[in-house]
Amino acid sequence: METTATVDRTSEDHEIGIGVIGMGGFGLFAVQQFLQTPHTRLVAIAGSSRDEAHRTAKRFGAEMLSSLDELVNHPEVDIVYIATPPFMHYEQAMLALNAGKHVICEKPLAMNPEQGREMLETAAQKGLLMVTNLMQRYNPMFARIKHLIDKKLLGEFLHGYFENYAGDEGLSPEHWFWDRSKSGGIFIEHGVHFFDMFAGWLGDGTVKAAQVLKRPGSDGRASDRIEDQVQATVEYGDDETGRKLVNFYHGFTQTGRMDRQEMRLLFERGDITLYEWVPTRMVMRCVVDEETTRALMDLFPGAQLNVTDNINGKEPIRGRHKEFYAYQKIELRFGFGEEKQHLYSELLRLMFRDQVSGIKYPDTHRIITEQNGLRSLETATQADQMARQS
Repeated sequence: METTATVDRTSEDHEIGIGVIGMGGFGLFAVQQFLQTPHTRLVAIAGSSRDEAHRTAKRFGAEMLSSLDELVNHPEVDIVYIATPPFMHYEQAMLALNAGKHVICEKPLAMNPEQGREMLETAAQKGLLMVTNLMQRYNPMFARIKHLIDKKLLGEFLHGYFENYAGDEGLSPEHWFWDRSKSGGIFIEHGVHFFDMFAGWLGDGTVKAAQVLKRPGSDGRASDRIEDQVQATVEYGDDETGRKLVNFYHGFTQTGRMDRQEMRLLFERGDITLYEWVPTRMVMRCVVDEETTRALMDLFPGAQLNVTDNINGKEPIRGRHKEFYAYQKIELRFGFGEEKQHLYSELLRLMFRDQVSGIKYPDTHRIITEQNGLRSLETATQADQMARQS
C-alpha cells in the first residue's frame, strides 16, 4: 500500500479518497453527490454505527473503521467529511487537520469563533482546506440576485427579510438540536446559511438587535425550556453606500407539512420574493422601462412575464424623491418547474468539485472558502449573545 509521503495528491489523475465521520441519512445524501466527481472514491467510514453507515459502506466498498484515529491516519483518505452534530466539529476537524487531511464540515464550522479561528489557522499552516458546507452560494439563483443588486436593475436595495417557518416533527424533546451545549442554538446551528447568503449579496453585516423565545411548558424551569424561535436584525452598508437592514426569523414550530421558507428583497422600483430555504422559485413585482425589461428577461431566461399595469412612459414617476421613467408594472415568475431536492443535490456536487479543484490547483478561485464558515459563525454568535442579553 502506498504511504501518504509517496502520493502526489495534487496530480490531475490522483484519486481523491473520502473518509466520513458521522454517516447518517444526510451524510449518505451528501456523499452520493460527492462521489459523482471524477476520480473520487469513498475509502472509509467511522464514528457511526447506524444502519445507513453499514449500508453505505457495503454499497461503495468502503471500510467500516472502529475509531476516528484509524480514519484520519488512513493513507488513502485525502478529505475527511464531517457530518456530526456541531459540538463535535472542532475536536474531529482538528484531529483530521493534524493528521494532514483536508476537511469539509457540515455547518456550523464550530461552536464559537475562537474554535473556528484555531481550526482555520491550523489548516493554513499545513496548507489544507477547512471548509464549511455553505453550499447556497453555488445556487444559480444566488448569482442572479447578486447581479441584479450589483447592477441596480431595480434601483438601490433597501430592505430584506428571511422567514423560516420550519417543521419540528423530527425533533423530539430529547434531540440534540434543542441542547445548546451540542447545537449552539438556532442562530449557530441553522442561521449561518442565511447570514452567509446576505453577506454574499451585501457584504459583511453587523447585528443590531436579536431576540430568542422559549416554548411555554416545555420544562418546569425557564432556563431549561426549549428555544424554538429566534430573530435578528442585521445592518449592511454604511453612510456612504447607504445602510440597509435585513430581518432574520427562524421558528422550529410547525408540522412538517407546513414547513416553508420565504425571503423578500425590497428595492426602489420593486421587490423580489424567493421561496424555499434553498431558493428555487422567484416572484418579482416591479415598474420598468423597455431596457430594464430586456435585462431582466436575459437574467431570468424563460421567466413568465405578466403585465399588471400600463404606465404612460412620457411622464416621470417618483419614489424616494427620485424621478424615473417606466412604461409597465410587471410580475415575473421564475423557477417554478425546479425540483428543490434535485437542485440541492447539484449544489452539493458543485461545492465538492470546487473544493477538489482547490486542492489540485491551490491558486484557483473558490466560491466558498474557509472565511465563509468563520464569518457566518461570527455573525451567528453575535446574534446569539445579543439575544441572550436582551
